[in-house]
Amino acid sequence: MAARRGHRPSQAPAGRPRFWGRHAVAAAFENPERVVRKIWATREASAALDIPADVPIVYAEVTDLARLVPGDAPHQGIVIEVDPLEDMWLADLLQQGQDDKRPLIVLDQVTDPHNVGAIMRSAAAFDVLGIVTPDRHAPPESGTIARAASGALEIVPWVRVVNLARALDEIAEAGFWRVGLTGEATQTLNQAMGTQRVALVLGAEGEGMRQNTASHCDELARLPISPKMESLNVSNAAAIALYAAASR
Repeated sequence: MAARRGHRPSQAPAGRPRFWGRHAVAAAFENPERVVRKIWATREASAALDIPADVPIVYAEVTDLARLVPGDAPHQGIVIEVDPLEDMWLADLLQQGQDDKRPLIVLDQVTDPHNVGAIMRSAAAFDVLGIVTPDRHAPPESGTIARAASGALEIVPWVRVVNLARALDEIAEAGFWRVGLTGEATQTLNQAMGTQRVALVLGAEGEGMRQNTASHCDELARLPISPKMESLNVSNAAAIALYAAASR
């Protein structure tokens, strides 16, 4: 079943993001909750995709498509304009996962859309219950996220919350053990997780987790990386943490 999650306006004028690249576009076509408004494509690219018959398509040259996307974005011959997905409430997400032990990802002001998209891709690979971010200080749905997520934007529930600390309290009430990742922690992630349902909390690029967020975690833990490297990119850290959670 397709996921529903929070949204905010993206780069298109009427709050409609533009997605590009065959994986992101094909996933949008397959999501029954995603409304596709316009399609621009080369004839070759359109022939390789199952394009909805009720959506208008404009055939264009590669150079024309390049003007519809940022910089040197690899559009692979197709660009679509879509409506953002509908909001999803945290309580609804937690209710969906009450009978399983799938982990939850919580991102504390991770603002780079490439990182958010990469984390979504890992979240889909490890069958995460969903991703929770603040309403502010988090990127909106965009072509950059969709491209980095390689289709996962359409299948991983994404919940935006006004108050992250309050959301972490709600997550705890739902039975999750909240583990915040920080390089300053004394114990490793494996030592901190235990066997219960886990919510993995990761901080922003550079600044790390805010103190108030850390205070709403049950445990703080670190990844056992070599002292030769100070830290990992947040998307790499998320992938490793999800593997650790899945390997328990």
